[in-house]
Amino acid sequence: MLTLAIFAVLVLLMFLGIPVALSMALTAMMFFVGLGEMQNLTMVAQRMYSSTTGFTLLAIPFFIMAGNLMNTGGVTTRIFRFASAVCGHLWGGLAQVVIFAAVIMSGMTGAAVAEAAGLGMLSMKALPERGFGRAFTAAITGAAATIGPVIPPSIPFVIYGTLTGVSVAQLFVAGFVPGIMMAVAMGIAVYFISKARNYPRQPRASLKEVAASFADSILAILTPVIIIGGILTGVFTPTEASVVACVYALILGMFVYKEVKVADLSRILWETVLNTIRIMYIIAVAGFFGWFLIYQRIPEQVITELSALSSNPDVIMAIFIFVLLILGCFMEGIAILVITIPVFLPIIHKFGIDPVQFGVVMILCSMLGLLTPPVGMCLYTMSSISKIDIWTLSKELLPYELGITVVTLICAYSPAVVLWLPNLLK
Repeated sequence: MLTLAIFAVLVLLMFLGIPVALSMALTAMMFFVGLGEMQNLTMVAQRMYSSTTGFTLLAIPFFIMAGNLMNTGGVTTRIFRFASAVCGHLWGGLAQVVIFAAVIMSGMTGAAVAEAAGLGMLSMKALPERGFGRAFTAAITGAAATIGPVIPPSIPFVIYGTLTGVSVAQLFVAGFVPGIMMAVAMGIAVYFISKARNYPRQPRASLKEVAASFADSILAILTPVIIIGGILTGVFTPTEASVVACVYALILGMFVYKEVKVADLSRILWETVLNTIRIMYIIAVAGFFGWFLIYQRIPEQVITELSALSSNPDVIMAIFIFVLLILGCFMEGIAILVITIPVFLPIIHKFGIDPVQFGVVMILCSMLGLLTPPVGMCLYTMSSISKIDIWTLSKELLPYELGITVVTLICAYSPAVVLWLPNLLK
């Protein structure tokens, strides 16, 4: 009963419009007071501080800054041109280009909303001019942006690894295959939708155009090679890789492409600071909330209840996915991670579920949350850019959400899909 009461109060506070972080803090404090354990309130500052001092978390602001620099520095434009030359002739034309560009950009920023904003500014101009519907364009751009946090580097993987102690490098490698599967699923959906609506295809680009666009974008495309190659070869850690990505993006934008001006740096830094504060504050408060749950023995109670329901790991995985998808409709992905991991982690160990595999499944579920109302951040980003209302855009997103759901289920029930590459590279 205590477990249900805690989460009922938490959900109620969020429905009242109180920010997620403040809702978590208030819930924990109210129950400590109500249970006569006010002395535990002295742990608030300590737990908040200790939750944000991990070395791995330093990767978050640097990956955010790298994404902001690339969106400003002409990297996105060059990648879009190369992608257009490679796959613009397929059914769906520029819509397939958006997916291909998103896959390349995924190896640079690790943040879905940043990718949606960067690609969205280009796609909402280019696709409608060629005859694609605005709602369709906004939907495929928002959906393709969710590939970003799955293909490494990934800010959600950094957070998951920090909270669970799982190797961030292994999580990065595990995201490759599911990320490519997401791109393929979206490409199939675009193919059938484009044929049904008779959307245009571009003429096949000449080898000269492909070579020219590749040469123009090669330095941008090398970014994921440098980041992932450096991590896998042990040259630098995932945290150090974020600094390398940031420096590399700055050099490209300021000295190679010369599209980032000194005057732009203050805006880029301020946007990075704002996004970092938002994420780190949630993590800080979640550290206190997670300790509160453990102190009240909530994970043990949940394990007992789930064990009574079933001893089959597949059934337990289905329950987890259902819970994550429901939470994704009402909460931001990072908030879901920091709230549920203290509860889920002991359970996956008890039922023998691999924490790397489960991390990928959690991130995939949170990507669906980015596309679903009422709080989907990619949904709102593309709605703002395209001026398409949320509900019209939500309908257009359904085929891509179905594709992500299929990929999620495959990863949940075929561990080899996720773990093959990490095991190969160990």
